[in-house]
Amino acid sequence: MLLRRSSKVGSFQGMWAGVSGYVEDTPGRQSLTEIREETGLGPEDVTLIMEGCPLAVDDEETSTRWIIHPYLYHIPSTCVITIDWEHDEYRWVEPQEIADYDIVPKLQEAYLSVCGTA
Repeated sequence: MLLRRSSKVGSFQGMWAGVSGYVEDTPGRQSLTEIREETGLGPEDVTLIMEGCPLAVDDEETSTRWIIHPYLYHIPSTCVITIDWEHDEYRWVEPQEIADYDIVPKLQEAYLSVCGTA
């Protein structure tokens, strides 16, 4: 699932991303918090498939170094996604289609770190 970042977020507006946020807890618990906030799905709705190694992203526009903690979750097709204000829309795409979108930096690398294929 890709989510298009809204004009209300502080960075990468209009770009496509995965669920993301600031780590205020352990990265694993925070990933579940972000999933709930951004999709309306709770821990009972998702199954962790893989955790990847952290990746650094240097954002020259804001002079910020982001550390991405990649996680891959399975979401059953019966789940209903309800996006919040951080996104304008979402799309289910095939992994090989990710690079066809205007994606946030290192999204493809984050995906590959938890999947190994594109």
